[in-house]
Amino acid sequence: MIEKSAPSMTMSDEAQQQAYQHLRRLSVRVTPARIEVLTLLLAQQRAMSHTELQDALPKMDRVTLYRALDCLADAGLAHKIIGDDRISRFRVGGANHSLTQTTVTAHQHGHFQCTRCAKVYCLDQPQLTTNLQQQISATLAVTQQHGFTTHGIELTIKGWCDVCSAL
Repeated sequence: MIEKSAPSMTMSDEAQQQAYQHLRRLSVRVTPARIEVLTLLLAQQRAMSHTELQDALPKMDRVTLYRALDCLADAGLAHKIIGDDRISRFRVGGANHSLTQTTVTAHQHGHFQCTRCAKVYCLDQPQLTTNLQQQISATLAVTQQHGFTTHGIELTIKGWCDVCSAL
């Protein structure tokens, strides 16, 4: 268990404390691996692959990392994004990356994937216009008419990220 120390906490200590609080708030069993992984995800502005996380946490074995990621995703503290390259990437939070909610929200927003470096970024979800909502509803209704059962919609915009564009 991580205890909050004196006011001279380092940023890492503060991030670990924040991760601990999120796990406790959702009644997720607190383990050192879950704290480490959630702390790392909280510090990122993009989704990270298992390999990137493993490189950032070299002392953690890969099975423990997989289990921690699965637990965080199941609890709604992280979401899994599967790219065209079939690589799973993880980002902190639910639909709006907010971990202040008391309930878990569905992961429904767009992503940007860089076709040069393969990094994936979550995009803020603007309010849908009435016309777009109607189009999506009509498309979902057609899928149901064909006997399909939908469980999600993915939107990925592809291009070059700011770093790759500058090359």
